[in-house]
Amino acid sequence: MKQERRSFDAAFKLQVVKMVQDQGLTVTQVCQELKLGETAVRRWLKQVEAEQNGQPGIGKPLTPDQQRIRQLELENRQLRADNELLKKGFGLLCPGTAMKHQVIQQLTSEKAITIQQGCKLLGVSRSGLYAARRRVRQPQALCGTRVRLRSVFEATGQCYGSRRLRKELAAEGIEIGRHRVRSLMKELQLKPIWKPKFVHTTDSDHNLPVYENVLDRQFEQAEANRAWVSDITYIRTLSGWLYLAVVLDLYSRKIVGWAMAPNMPAELVCTALQIAVAQRRPPPGLIVHSDRGSQYASHEYRDLLTRHGLQGSMSRKGNCWDNAVMERFFLNLKMERVWRRQYANHTEATRDITDYIVNFYNSRRRHSALGYLPPNGYEMKMAEQQLICVSEKS
Repeated sequence: MKQERRSFDAAFKLQVVKMVQDQGLTVTQVCQELKLGETAVRRWLKQVEAEQNGQPGIGKPLTPDQQRIRQLELENRQLRADNELLKKGFGLLCPGTAMKHQVIQQLTSEKAITIQQGCKLLGVSRSGLYAARRRVRQPQALCGTRVRLRSVFEATGQCYGSRRLRKELAAEGIEIGRHRVRSLMKELQLKPIWKPKFVHTTDSDHNLPVYENVLDRQFEQAEANRAWVSDITYIRTLSGWLYLAVVLDLYSRKIVGWAMAPNMPAELVCTALQIAVAQRRPPPGLIVHSDRGSQYASHEYRDLLTRHGLQGSMSRKGNCWDNAVMERFFLNLKMERVWRRQYANHTEATRDITDYIVNFYNSRRRHSALGYLPPNGYEMKMAEQQLICVSEKS
C-alpha cells in the first residue's frame, strides 16, 4: 500500500527545529518521537540555520509574516540568554539586599523597568523594598525631631524621661512614640539626672499635742482646697542652711504657699500656710496634713488652723509614707534644681527656688497623676469642663 504523503506548515517545521536547537534533542530522537523522516528534519534544520545567519533559506521561501515571527523568536531567545547570563553574573558579585534595592531604585527612576519587574528579576520582595524606602526617609524626618527633643530636654532642666518628653513634643504637634523617644534619647546621650538623697529633718521628739491621721493617705482629691499637705526641707548654701516650708494642694499637686528662712521656727510654717490661705481662700473643713514636727505641733500653728476653720492632720510616728506626695515634691525639687546648683547665699537660693516653683513646677512640669498636665494647666482644664457642664444643664 502506497504511504500517504504528509505536508507540514512552517510553524510545525519551526517547532521541530526548536526541539533540536533549544531542548538539546538529537535529530534521531525528534524523528522517533514525531515519526518523521530524518532527511526532512535535517533539511528544515539547515534552512533555519541559514536564515539565522542571514543567508537565503533552502526550499520554499517564508512569507513576510513568517519571517517576522522568526526574527522575533530569535531576538527573544537571545534576550533570554542575555538575562540568564546577567543573573548568574550578578549573583557572582554576591550583592546584599540593600544593593539590589539601589539597583531597582535607579532603574525604576529611569523608567527602564517597573518595580514588579525589578523585584522579580533580582529576587527581592516589594514589601521589603518599600520598607527600605521608608527607613531611608525616616532619618531625614527625625532630624528636626532630634533638635527639638534636645531643646525640650534642656528647657525642662534635663530631668524629663521619655514619657514626659513625649508629652512635651505632642503638645508642640510632634507625634512620636515613647519607645522612639527613648531610642533618640539614647542616641543623643540625654540622661535625666537622678540623685536620690534623703536627710531627716523632722523633730518629732517633743511632748506637744499632735493631730490624728485624718488624711489617711487619701492623696487623690476630686476638688480643689479639700486637702493640703505641708512639710519642711533644707537647702544648702555657702552661707549656711536655708529652710523651705511648702503647702501643696493634693487636687492638682500645685504649690499654693511657701516660705524660706535661715532657721526652722514655727513662724516659717505659719507664714507658708497664711500665704496659701490668702491665695486660695479655702472653705472651712479643709484638711491640712503634715508630719509630727515640733513646728506643726506648736501653739502658733494650731491656733492658725483654728482661726481659719481648718482641720489638722498628722502622719503616724516614723511613717514618712503618710506624707509621700510632699516628700516626692522635695525630691523633685532637689534633683531637678537644687543639687545642680551651688548657691552663694540665701538670696540667690530663694530667687532660684521661687523661679522653680512659679515658672516650672506649677506652670510647666508635667505630672503623671494629672494625665501629664502641669498643675496650672490641670486646674484650667477642670474649670473649663465644669463651665461646660453648667452651661449644658442650664
